[in-house]
Amino acid sequence: MGGKRESKTAYFDKLETLLKEYKSIFIVTVDNVSSQQMHEIRQSLRGEGVVLMGKNTMVRRALKGFIADSPEYERLLPHVKGNVGFVFTNADLKETRDKILSNRVAAPARAGAVAPGDVFVPAGNTGMEPGKTSFFQALGVPTKIARGTIEITADLKLIEAGNKVGASEATLLNLLNISPFTYASPLAANFPTLPSVMHSVVNSYKKVLSVAIETDYEWEEITELKDRIANPDKYASAGPAAGAATSGGDAPAAKAEEKEEEKEESEDEDMGFGLFD
Repeated sequence: MGGKRESKTAYFDKLETLLKEYKSIFIVTVDNVSSQQMHEIRQSLRGEGVVLMGKNTMVRRALKGFIADSPEYERLLPHVKGNVGFVFTNADLKETRDKILSNRVAAPARAGAVAPGDVFVPAGNTGMEPGKTSFFQALGVPTKIARGTIEITADLKLIEAGNKVGASEATLLNLLNISPFTYASPLAANFPTLPSVMHSVVNSYKKVLSVAIETDYEWEEITELKDRIANPDKYASAGPAAGAATSGGDAPAAKAEEKEEEKEESEDEDMGFGLFD
């Protein structure tokens, strides 16, 4: 019991740390995603993000514990259902999203699995001996014997999208070396964390500025910026003149400040304090 409790505590601490450290979270569904595929996703995100898996009950319990201090985490709870995982990142969201979705692998049909798309058996020679003809006939696959082997005479839709794969259908597809499904980690949600708020506000304001600069839309703060862009010479000539006018008068004051700083530094050394004490 003690080991399980310590493991839960460590998981809660890690989840809380990641929520505070990273600006955004992708919630990904991992149905039919193999451990090897998850490993490849982790590899592709190295240096850009962290993948965290966990049981839904434990994740929900952890999030509920954080809600008192961070109410925004309550928005995550509806997405913690089924087989899901978290991808934490501070990188460009589109690039991270593309890397997650690009990890697709072909997978064989498994009996009982729900077909994500229509499955077709193409026409052509199977290379199988005639003794297996009855197996094809039972599934309604049109065949003929050609050169001592079974040949499928026409393309056939074997399974419709949304239907479960039957045992015989799975066996046939495996015999034909057809892996009809491709599985990835589709995104359930993209959730901005509290540290990302200022980042998002700044980026949004930059976009507003870009629109204002290219159009006639103005407000008080943008007027001077537009004038600086339109008349750079006016502001460039004003800068050095002001600097020249004040440089002479400020020199004695600057020297006095330097002496005062040197005095303070020598006093700190006398007291025996270092910068990192």
